[in-house]
Amino acid sequence: MPLTPPSVAREKQHTRTVEVEGFRREDGLYDIEGHLVDTKTYGFSNQDRGRIEAGEPLHGMWLRLTIDRTMLIRSAEAVTDYGPFTICKDINPDFTKLEGLRIGPGFRKDVRARLGGRHGCTHLVEMLLGPMATTAFQTMYAEREKTGENKGLTERPRIIDTCHALAADGPIVQRQWPQWYEGPKEQGTGTDD
Repeated sequence: MPLTPPSVAREKQHTRTVEVEGFRREDGLYDIEGHLVDTKTYGFSNQDRGRIEAGEPLHGMWLRLTIDRTMLIRSAEAVTDYGPFTICKDINPDFTKLEGLRIGPGFRKDVRARLGGRHGCTHLVEMLLGPMATTAFQTMYAEREKTGENKGLTERPRIIDTCHALAADGPIVQRQWPQWYEGPKEQGTGTDD
């Protein structure tokens, strides 16, 4: 269901498109690839590029992570096709600093320590910490479902309590992971009735 129609006339100014895909490789590793494009609906002058026309990318950036089944980043590659400044692409090689990090607890802090602020690119880091990390989890979850690794878990799934639907005391956790359900027990099912 889409949003309700806007109640006031408006004019589009900016579009950001982010596409992220997860791939299983023949060598047993996984590639998570992200592509970010920003465009404006109007042309404007730019000191480094001359003029950027309506619909021409202001930002056009790619990031690929190669991870293993444990979410360890084995390699990382960044490419900047379009940036507002000619030096934007100069930071791309620094994204190899992601190698050796594991996507999971503490990942945001580790990424910001290596590539935060002046040591990275706001747009690539934002894409990495948002949709790319989530896509890595989604890719690996699907793989674990196919192989049966998600059955008989001995550790509480990290996804519990990450959103409203996956609350530890909610119906989804009760159905999918009853051993980690923290809500009220149903009446008449225990011996303490």
